[in-house]
Amino acid sequence: MDDNGFSAEDEEAMRQFMPASFGKQHTSLNVEAQIERCRRGVAGAQKQVKDKDSDDDSDSDSDSDEDEGDEFPVSHELLLKTHQRAVTTITLDPAGTRLVTGSNDCSIKLHDLSAMTPTTIRAFKTVDPFSAKASAAAETHSVHQVLFSPHSGGQFLVITATSQARIFSRDGDLETEFQKGDMYLRDKHNTKGHTSEVTSGAWHPTNRDRFVTAGTDSTVRIWDVNKRFKQEEVIVHKSRVAGSAGMTRMTAIAWGSAAEGGSSVLVAAALDGSLVMWSGEGPYHRPAGEIRDAHAKDTWTSGLDISADGRLVITRGGDDTIKLWDTRKFKTPVNTVAHPSTSSQYPTSNIKFSPNSSSVITGSESGHLHILNPATLRPEVVTPVTPGFPLITVNWHPKLNQIFTGSANGQTTILFNPTISTNGALLVLNKAPKKRHLDDDPNLTTDMDPLGMAGDAVGSGGQGGPSAGSFAARHPTIGLTASGKSRDPRRPHIPATTPFAKSTPDERHVRENIPFSSMRDEDPREALLKYAPKEGERKTFTGAWDVNQPNTIYKDYDSDEERDAKRIKQ
Repeated sequence: MDDNGFSAEDEEAMRQFMPASFGKQHTSLNVEAQIERCRRGVAGAQKQVKDKDSDDDSDSDSDSDEDEGDEFPVSHELLLKTHQRAVTTITLDPAGTRLVTGSNDCSIKLHDLSAMTPTTIRAFKTVDPFSAKASAAAETHSVHQVLFSPHSGGQFLVITATSQARIFSRDGDLETEFQKGDMYLRDKHNTKGHTSEVTSGAWHPTNRDRFVTAGTDSTVRIWDVNKRFKQEEVIVHKSRVAGSAGMTRMTAIAWGSAAEGGSSVLVAAALDGSLVMWSGEGPYHRPAGEIRDAHAKDTWTSGLDISADGRLVITRGGDDTIKLWDTRKFKTPVNTVAHPSTSSQYPTSNIKFSPNSSSVITGSESGHLHILNPATLRPEVVTPVTPGFPLITVNWHPKLNQIFTGSANGQTTILFNPTISTNGALLVLNKAPKKRHLDDDPNLTTDMDPLGMAGDAVGSGGQGGPSAGSFAARHPTIGLTASGKSRDPRRPHIPATTPFAKSTPDERHVRENIPFSSMRDEDPREALLKYAPKEGERKTFTGAWDVNQPNTIYKDYDSDEERDAKRIKQ
């Protein structure tokens, strides 16, 4: 203790309380600690499923089983809670930086994984696929499928519960809305587009300008990205089920890569239980193979995928079965296993091959992710993702080696393994948490809370709500005006859309959909003077009048009084 009565402990406490220097203080970032917070802490989250024959030596091989389970990217997870209702579809660009999700809340969310931080895990843009429609009633349709172009990633295809497919740019701007067919035409070959709801779509594996759609009008249509007024090809599937009048609903479609020594493969499933295959490059007037009873009749086959080599086809039917097919012997399934279906409630429940086709992934009604062996269709790993909420859509990105899942509670989950995965979720966790500003809207940011990054993200605040002890829960009005709007001048006020604005077509809609609409801004006198002959030029339209037009003959009056009297009598 010195003469002033301060001890060494007091001096150390004062040094920690008072800053030693001014300006921004740089703190070291512990990336390993941030990644460790995302480790899945659920007991038995990754359960290795072994065959019955290997139960005897299970104790001796326990260590090898754990090592074998590490080959799947399911040890860690990162949660995104950006939708209010079930997430029905997920897609990523080829680089793995742009994530797009679609939902039953009739919206599309765009996420930039390269710009996220652990405290700003949110979508940077929300897209309404029906904002360009004049009718407000069209806003009630859910999003069935979003598919990034596998060639460039500059645009993605959107399939909604309407008869028109749409192409959006990478930044969420509507580029093309394809033609709707005339529902009163009986011959489906003569319609310019689908006459009823489109259920599924797929990009051509090698041609960046072509994609295919399947609809409930019993047709499969091939489109060119640059031609929106009419499809390139129309394939009408004629059902052979009695009482169907040759019509059925197409439920799923996939366009696979070319097998060795062959062409690409186009496979579609129908509500009558049939599975149809065509040559991807045509001709399409006759199927290359058809199985009438692939799945039970009147059950929705929602999952359909083709392996990377174009030889195997995997289907997940509404009859609670998963079946594997060989395109070279397209008659009977290679293997069949029982798997509860969720397609009756969620028609977009899918099943996918892994990037190298060494595994098959799909979700379940209990919220578990199933990783299957494609040879036996037996589960290799079963791990809970959203227990109690059905797991609807799955996607395994080849470059990131990460699995993306969407569930019925509106949650998007990124499963990864730090040792075998690259970028994606790891790119987010390698950044320092962004500090919250007092003027930030707490509803648009998240706290640096380990529970917000790992499995227990949904706290006492409800689905997607803040936890009871979070900053947003304790200060819900910071940065807001009395009316609930943000005080931040960087966020301009967006005017409310009135009912009159919703029903009034904009200039772009009139210019693209109404023929000769540009003539309304043209001066009629100038339009007629365009056809006036120049000096020395032959008259095109009135030249004959100069030769055969008779001369006008008027009656001659003797005096002006006689002319005036004639005019009075009239």
